[in-house]
Amino acid sequence: MELLNNIWMALSTPNELIMNVIIILTGFIEAFFAFKIFTLILNVKYSNKQFLAYVILCGLSGIFTTFIIPNPLNTIINFICMFIFNFIIFRLSIIKTIFAVLLPTLIVALITTLIINPYITIFNISSSDLSNIPIYKIGYLAILYLIIYIVTLILKNKNYVLTILDDMDKKNKRVIVINLVLGILALLVQAFITFYYIDKLPVYITFFSFISLLAYFSISIFSMTRIIKLTQTTRKLESAEEYNKTLRILHDNVRGFKHDFDNIVTTIGGYVKTNDLEGLKKYYKQLEDDCQKVNNLYLLNPEIINNPGVYSLLTNKYNDAISKDIKVNISFLLDLNTLKMKIYEFARILGILLDNAIEASNECDEKIINIIFRDDEKNHRQLVIIENTYKDKNVDTEKIFAKGVSGKENHTGLGLWEVNNILKKNNNLSLFTTKNDKYFSQQLEIYY
Repeated sequence: MELLNNIWMALSTPNELIMNVIIILTGFIEAFFAFKIFTLILNVKYSNKQFLAYVILCGLSGIFTTFIIPNPLNTIINFICMFIFNFIIFRLSIIKTIFAVLLPTLIVALITTLIINPYITIFNISSSDLSNIPIYKIGYLAILYLIIYIVTLILKNKNYVLTILDDMDKKNKRVIVINLVLGILALLVQAFITFYYIDKLPVYITFFSFISLLAYFSISIFSMTRIIKLTQTTRKLESAEEYNKTLRILHDNVRGFKHDFDNIVTTIGGYVKTNDLEGLKKYYKQLEDDCQKVNNLYLLNPEIINNPGVYSLLTNKYNDAISKDIKVNISFLLDLNTLKMKIYEFARILGILLDNAIEASNECDEKIINIIFRDDEKNHRQLVIIENTYKDKNVDTEKIFAKGVSGKENHTGLGLWEVNNILKKNNNLSLFTTKNDKYFSQQLEIYY
């Protein structure tokens, strides 16, 4: 009986040792819940090693900042540590890393705002009692973690995944991040005020604060989602307009082929009857060129090139090359939805390589560009190969990537230098540059 009395006294009276143990445990528990929330919402794939590394590191940083650094600076330092751990462990983009830190904070802060005042009011205690008496702290944390656990179950079962971050331009990303950061700052200020003056605020005030904050974030996220969907729709319309141009050209070519079919067959028959094999070969090569043009136009299809940005880029570069009488051969056997790199960086590299190929081949008597997209499953890589005829056979395939180096007049020489910078930032990318007597070749390899 005396033991039970001693345990009760330790739990029901201020006890610094037990409170410190609770703080240590909550550091790891909250790191676990933060991990579950952002991996569910952002659809982050992870290994057990990454899970343990994140929970242990974030738990330790939370404990360290709580005991060593004064409030509220410890919260800021803890956010910075969480950002660094997220970025290093999961290799997310900057904006996804920001969301990975802020979204769990937002959810926990909203739940805290909702329950802390009613809890204090029901048990008729002060904020000081909640911070120093273990039994009240344990009860409060039990309710808080139960609600967070229910939220994670809802997120998992309803499959609430924030996909808008995957296909968004920089302008919209900046707007969303600024909006969310300002909202989080307002929420943190509100949380500090609520915590320090909780025993002076009526329950209805804290409840109204929770509702207003929840409404603010809900409306903000809804508005941003609508804006992004509008941007994506605009992009798709632009893609559809490009496709309509391609269809018109394809239609005209097919009609021309149909109109000339009899003449083509008659001409071939003439070469066969006279046994003019050399003439037939020459005629067939010219006919093959026209067939390849029709084949290219068929491939310039948004259902095959299934990314609006890349489709628009390829269509524009193709039309630019054709306007300069450059023969373009395209082979597209790659699903861009499975691309293992950022689509912005992919489009940047592709645009630079195509511009260089067009300019180099345009200087030649024989103007040819071959473009190949394919998935090399055997070697776990995706390939983009661009080869073109070129005039300067002495070009140095290593020096061309240096800043300011260019073989063209009035050019800054920054294109391939920028490509090289992108390659350095991604450890799964390689670019092999080769040349022979006819073709200058760039082979981009994306490993997975």
